[in-house]
Amino acid sequence: MAAKKTRIKQQAMIAVPQSHDDCAADINAIGRLSREITVTQAAMNDEIAAITDRYTAVFTPLQDEVKSLTAGVQSYCEANRDELTLNGKTKSGQFVTGTVMWRQKPPSVAARGVESVIEALKQFGLNRFVRVKEELNKEAILNEPAAITGVAGLSIKKGVEDFVIEPFEQEGL
Repeated sequence: MAAKKTRIKQQAMIAVPQSHDDCAADINAIGRLSREITVTQAAMNDEIAAITDRYTAVFTPLQDEVKSLTAGVQSYCEANRDELTLNGKTKSGQFVTGTVMWRQKPPSVAARGVESVIEALKQFGLNRFVRVKEELNKEAILNEPAAITGVAGLSIKKGVEDFVIEPFEQEGL
């Protein structure tokens, strides 16, 4: 078997000034090009700002209408949730034009006055819920929520859900 030839690739050589005067001329060109880049970027940013301003006037009423329609759809769906979710058997409701979904967020720990909560946990002998660097171990609290009952300033938020509307998209429109 023939040995594989090794190829070494290098970038092409750049133009290197050959004298002090050539170097000074290149420095001058760099400054001129840098200023031209700055002017061009400023012009581009001005155009982007004008386009943004022009389309913001179009987007704002559309976004307001979407918010209004979303609130209405959510109100209807909340009022008819049992029917849409088959009495809670599903987490979504189907319409001809799209799907609505109720998604429950995972439990999270909310603490007010963290320093006093840490002290209270220590007083109750619940050091396993306090990390060595003196912060709440929220994962441990979520694993043992009954243990923190009665600790002032500490609660577990459950059952928070998001409402999602997912329209079906039509091709070619």
